[in-house]
Amino acid sequence: MSKNLRESMFSELADKQLFEQAQTFAFDYADKALSRNVFPNEVAISQLQQFDEPLPEPRGNPAELIQQLHDYGSPASVSQIGGRYFGLVNGGVIPVALAARWLADFWDQNTPLYLSSPIASKLEEVTESWLKDLLGLPDKVVAGFVSGSSMAIFCGLAAARYRVYQNADWDVNQKGLRGAPPIRLVASRGAHATVIKAISLLGLGIDNIEWVESDSEGRIDASQIPKLDNSTILLLQAGNVNSGAFDDFESICEKANKAGAWIHIDGAFGLWAAGCRRLQHLTVGIEKANSWSVDGHKTLNTPYDNGVILCSDREALVQALHATGSYIAYSENRDGMLYTPEMSRRARVVELWATLKYLGKSGVDELVYGLHERALQFAEELTTAGFEVLNQVVFNQVLVKVGEATETEEMVKRIQNSGECWVGGAHWRGEPVIRVSVCSWATTETDINRSVAAFEVARDAK
Repeated sequence: MSKNLRESMFSELADKQLFEQAQTFAFDYADKALSRNVFPNEVAISQLQQFDEPLPEPRGNPAELIQQLHDYGSPASVSQIGGRYFGLVNGGVIPVALAARWLADFWDQNTPLYLSSPIASKLEEVTESWLKDLLGLPDKVVAGFVSGSSMAIFCGLAAARYRVYQNADWDVNQKGLRGAPPIRLVASRGAHATVIKAISLLGLGIDNIEWVESDSEGRIDASQIPKLDNSTILLLQAGNVNSGAFDDFESICEKANKAGAWIHIDGAFGLWAAGCRRLQHLTVGIEKANSWSVDGHKTLNTPYDNGVILCSDREALVQALHATGSYIAYSENRDGMLYTPEMSRRARVVELWATLKYLGKSGVDELVYGLHERALQFAEELTTAGFEVLNQVVFNQVLVKVGEATETEEMVKRIQNSGECWVGGAHWRGEPVIRVSVCSWATTETDINRSVAAFEVARDAK
């Protein structure tokens, strides 16, 4: 590296002007996020062409490129931190968690080992303990802090694969999959796409899934689950991605435990119901599973890149994911890479720890139940306005139908294009539906009123 380049970067780090500029733009964005269009308008989209250029030869001007990001990037972002975004299952962001992330970004920690980041190791240890307490999981459970529930599911099923093969006296780490005894996979027809993806990535084979029909609310039909054994991985859901429904964990897990099957619960957004006293009935029996996947950046409203794999079989998780090398110095303290596929990892636990410490048990309870209340309000106001709500709103999901299939699909487009709120489209029982996910702490009763009004305007505009 040239002396001039190094000196330039030392100067930028020391004088703070670049960071103050970014702070100013971030605050400007925050000031407008709650009132602007949820989805960017056509002008903002068209101006994204400002980023179309060949890679420059000379060094760029730091202030100019940050200015470009704010001038053309900020207007073309989706206002997910506001109160009227109901697409996917995206949470907002709790301010203290965002502030904690900013600080941790300056730390720029790599967190595979205690020796690479003692602070990250300690916060992972503490947060793991808090999660077990909050969710009512056994003390032997360990946690890995990963990018999201897609990776958490992958980790849980990797641990399951290791243990099930061990049951058959097969070391999958050494022998691989060729010639391996069969593994049984049992899942609901309503299983999330990330579960299917993880099965594919792990080489277990989508064609090998023994599908079980789901009931009218999207819960796995317990009466149709086939006889299980210790070669089986059973996949359950805490929160169906469309209806929000929860499987009957108590009875299903009891039978699966007796058979020696591995149980993984996909709880990306719904597992947090275990931390809400008025919704805990939805998660009764989850402690009987072997692994659980959950996102902080959904219901808990942490910044993105916050998933957690929880596993009651430490050996299986570590054996499935660990790495070796002469330069890897494990310690008597927590070494986080033992519980994740990654070696290089940013200190994502910082904002999860900050969110939990800020909210406490009472705050988590209030946040989670508040989302449920706003979903109930949404469903009630839509029904009053003449729309058909298709599901029992047990958590934060609302499914809506408008006349014929084509009419529902057109409604989704008109609502999205309005900029007033954002909803998603999906298919439920073979028909197009409007899918509403209430996930942001910022959503108020007035936001729901405005959003229902947007539904009515879109319907009347046909």
